Amino acid sequence: MATISLPGQLVRTRRFELGVPEQFTVTPDGSAVLFLRSRAGDDPVTCLWALDLASGTERLLADPAKLVDAPGQAIGIEAYATDRAATGLVAFSLAGGLWTADTGGGRARRAPVEGPVTDPRPDPTGRRIAYVRGGALRMTEADGTGDRAVLAPDGPDVTYGVGEHTGATSTDGPRGYWWAPDGERLLVARTDSAAVELWHITDPAEPARPPRAVRYAAAGMPNAEVTLWIAGAEGGARTEVRWDRRAFEYVVGAGWDTHGPYAVVQSRDQRTVRLLGIDPAGGRTRVLHEQRDERWVQLIPGLPARTGSGAVVAHADLRGTRYLTVDGTAVTPPRLQLRAVLSIEGDDLLFTASEDPAETHLWTYPAAGGLRRLSVEPGVHSGVRHGGTLVRVARCADRPGGRTAVLREGQPAVPIDSLAERPVLDVYATRLVLGPRELRAVLHLPSWHRPGSGRLPVLLDPYGGASRQRVTAELEWRSLVAQWFAEQGFAVLVTDGRGTPGRGPDWEREVHGDLFGPVLDDQVSALHEAARLHGDLDLGRVGIRGWSFGGSLAALAVLRRPDVFHAAVAGAGVTDQRLYHAHWRERFLGHPDEFPARYETDSLLRAAPRLTRPLLLMHGLADTNVHPANTLRLSSALLATGRTHELLLLPGVGHQAMSAPITEELLRYQVRFLKRNLGVQVIPHQFG
Repeated sequence: MATISLPGQLVRTRRFELGVPEQFTVTPDGSAVLFLRSRAGDDPVTCLWALDLASGTERLLADPAKLVDAPGQAIGIEAYATDRAATGLVAFSLAGGLWTADTGGGRARRAPVEGPVTDPRPDPTGRRIAYVRGGALRMTEADGTGDRAVLAPDGPDVTYGVGEHTGATSTDGPRGYWWAPDGERLLVARTDSAAVELWHITDPAEPARPPRAVRYAAAGMPNAEVTLWIAGAEGGARTEVRWDRRAFEYVVGAGWDTHGPYAVVQSRDQRTVRLLGIDPAGGRTRVLHEQRDERWVQLIPGLPARTGSGAVVAHADLRGTRYLTVDGTAVTPPRLQLRAVLSIEGDDLLFTASEDPAETHLWTYPAAGGLRRLSVEPGVHSGVRHGGTLVRVARCADRPGGRTAVLREGQPAVPIDSLAERPVLDVYATRLVLGPRELRAVLHLPSWHRPGSGRLPVLLDPYGGASRQRVTAELEWRSLVAQWFAEQGFAVLVTDGRGTPGRGPDWEREVHGDLFGPVLDDQVSALHEAARLHGDLDLGRVGIRGWSFGGSLAALAVLRRPDVFHAAVAGAGVTDQRLYHAHWRERFLGHPDEFPARYETDSLLRAAPRLTRPLLLMHGLADTNVHPANTLRLSSALLATGRTHELLLLPGVGHQAMSAPITEELLRYQVRFLKRNLGVQVIPHQFG
């Protein structure tokens, strides 16, 4: 049956990400769009393509299957970069090597440099390619000759050209070096991790294999020391960028625009963020913009930045609205919540914002004045723009991966095909707005259920954390998993409570000082309100499942509210808040030395003696994001107080278990646990 094959389809399609076009680059002349995409919805090898807009035809620029001999391995292109013209030199890493391609149709070739190569980027003029290898920032000429080190590590724990936290304000992920527009100099991050604690990841299933050491800056512990340097493309003296690093230890963004190099720095308590202009000659800095907040300054992708005329583009959180500002003046209206700035061309801004929290739309603020929305249909929209050409991605409720089209003034739209598979499972869900807080929720019911035909046990399936919404206008893999659980005999309720994005700064900051209390209260309120509206929900049989933050929330639900929740499945959750990343955890709870009570309140270990309900704990033993110690310590605390529970450890599995080969059995294990403990009858057609 269809429900049987969905978990297998998740693995085969990598959660429906295969075959979806991504990482678009519009050539400055508007004649073509470069992008990455595999050749089918179950093909894991990502290729580099070029779409000719005049003819609407696609050309395959680089096919890893023909470039490298890797039997039995699915090696694809994860990222690429171009020169300023984007019509000449393209660089990418593949199988550890440095590769270049000619967008005019020339054959991709491997440069004669040693690997492993990461993050190769041509200079804007297309004369050179910089890349990172072995902690050094290196460079070659465009033809691969003249390979040399620009900045080499001066200590065993030093790396150049690797970003620590710059992905927080970047629209293209973390970066550690940035070219000057003329290609003669670079702004480079130097990271010294010597003071950061050394943690170990081991695989008990392979006792002969030594543990893997990782540097992990946990809450309250030392961070890596990050400095910035100006270096010449041809070597020579380097210049250190100077600012008060004791007060601003996080470098959360950087770049080099037409006005010169700049950096975005943040205080450890995250209450102050500064945009610094950098003098490339002497390394001196001056404050161009400062933002403060008594709880934390939210980091917005693409901000702060400068327009072509030098105006500072930033955001302001005022009276429940996150505004887009230009030189301190809000240019967006109340209740339109800014999400990200995607590009700045001259003085023209392309950004995303939400009126309805479930939808994200494309907007533009042109230099001539006037705000304009570019997307119409309900969905989660994003895009890339260069000149008069816009690549618009619309992720809607009809299929995973969305639809992509290239739009030009006066020209018909040119689609970029998505080859993602269609799910084998249809979604039967109702969008809800629940209670006085107007909680956004979705209720999934079994396709075979008819109103009044019988009461259904309820399964809450939240994430609940500050980094992700679950209730949106797009169809994504988590919604399909929720429906799959519904087909097993549950009414599945997904709710976004306080702290989740999309509803403005006040909503986000209601979890300051307590990550779980308000979130759990909202889940309980949503459950009771949904049951009031839908009489088929059985409040005497309520389960909850979750992963990562959702895993912490699920475990805490049965620990704190056994009167509401009767069983829980908790995967890869943080149980001791001191065992998670300093930059993320201290944002909400502060430094543990200053606010120890907050960490105690949110500790699942402290609550372990309260367990009276069935609890299944799961964790991948190769998880470098949430260390397995979190789940192991909770299990030990439960055992120490005689609290029976189930523990499922996953050798070789990292934090994203839903992309691992064990996905199908992992989901079925959860179903069996929930059915057994919530008294759900096994219906023959559910499992065949």
